[in-house]
Amino acid sequence: MRNEKQHIPVYNLERFKHVHRETTTSVFGYNNLDKSKYIPGFELYSSDGLISSVGPLKSDFYRLSFTLRGTLEMKIGLESYKHQPGTISLTSPNQLFAKDNISADAFGYYILFSSQFLNNLIPAIKMAEEFPFFDFYATPLFLLNEAERQNITGLIFNIDQELHHDHTGRVKAVEMYLYLILLEAKRSYERQELNTSADPNENAALLSNFRRLVSRHYVGKHKVSEYAELLRISANHLNRVVKTTTGKTASDTIREMLVLEAKSMLKYTTKSIGEISHSLDFSDPTTFNRFFRRSTGITPLEFRQKA
Repeated sequence: MRNEKQHIPVYNLERFKHVHRETTTSVFGYNNLDKSKYIPGFELYSSDGLISSVGPLKSDFYRLSFTLRGTLEMKIGLESYKHQPGTISLTSPNQLFAKDNISADAFGYYILFSSQFLNNLIPAIKMAEEFPFFDFYATPLFLLNEAERQNITGLIFNIDQELHHDHTGRVKAVEMYLYLILLEAKRSYERQELNTSADPNENAALLSNFRRLVSRHYVGKHKVSEYAELLRISANHLNRVVKTTTGKTASDTIREMLVLEAKSMLKYTTKSIGEISHSLDFSDPTTFNRFFRRSTGITPLEFRQKA
């Protein structure tokens, strides 16, 4: 990954293209697509023209990457992964993301879409419940078998055709093809038993919604009661469900997100401990230091020196 420290930027689709694309003669997807054919909240690309190193950064949109040949390294949060032929990865808004060490023969496709893009088919708040790999704590990367690869490739080509023509209902068609790609990925995910809650139930749905809320609000909301209020349940009920389902408390989940964000800022930015403490809404640096040491066993400064 890049060695220089920097502030972790947060992007939306409207200002993201220069970060991941360079000039290419490819006409696939949004490569050289006339702007009059753009579909708001959605973009499709081949890896032809992909900048060799992207991130670390955050975005407010979903990302789906599908590798057909070659390899590349990907970091999601503080975890490192490797794409190989047949790998698909799916990340959610607000996750720390980086891509690097792309092999010379690497080729694949990737889709970027806003959290509201599939609202006509599934409400944004239900995305992680419908597609478990979008849960903040889920396995974000896995291998597809040959049939799954062919099915997803075919759907990607269908989207490309819709983008380049003015057929009636093209936006709706792209929405449906994207949904089918996610459904194919979900079936593969379940086939490989990567989803520990393969049989959806009320507790699993509540846990998923809680985690989604934590991933959005962990900076400003540190108390279980605040999330219970958002979910319109009691704090005791939320704690009981989370503990029964995961073996951890609801407070543990909030703390894990805060620790992950703190580690990201310590590793990738030049912000002082005091600035990080303020960014994460701690009352003062001493409270932040105490929280970090209790959670990790070391101080923020010691983590930064080792990172």
